[in-house]
Amino acid sequence: MNIQSLAGAIPMQLLQPTLEVPLMGAKVCAGFPSPADDYIEEALDPSRLIITNPVSTFLWRVTGCSMIEKGILDGDFVVVDRSLTVKVGDVVVAIIDGQPSLKVVKRRAGRLVLDFANKAMGHLQLDEASEAIVWGVVTWSLTQHRKLS
Repeated sequence: MNIQSLAGAIPMQLLQPTLEVPLMGAKVCAGFPSPADDYIEEALDPSRLIITNPVSTFLWRVTGCSMIEKGILDGDFVVVDRSLTVKVGDVVVAIIDGQPSLKVVKRRAGRLVLDFANKAMGHLQLDEASEAIVWGVVTWSLTQHRKLS
């Protein structure tokens, strides 16, 4: 199976050229704002913020709710870097029996395992005949908060 032909993966190098967006202040307060933070600091290209290695970075559209405890929702896009070394706690794209799936890397009984990030789904149980490989590590998730008409 050619992994790059799987539906949902878009190579980052095929996306549009850079687009700079004004960066307002250093941060946004989620409580009581400071009047001193109301200024434009610089222009920022969002792709440079979320992509550190363009040739190994892809976008995938998420379907399903198995990653809700990691803040990844149905319909989101995830940014996946194939060049990163997997660590415990990472969300990854795993190819399980030929199907791409988001999973969390956990340590259970001294072994690394793939699992859901949704308590309502229990634990992922793979049988002896299953084949699972980690395709890449999720570095960002992008959630649309307002549908545009």
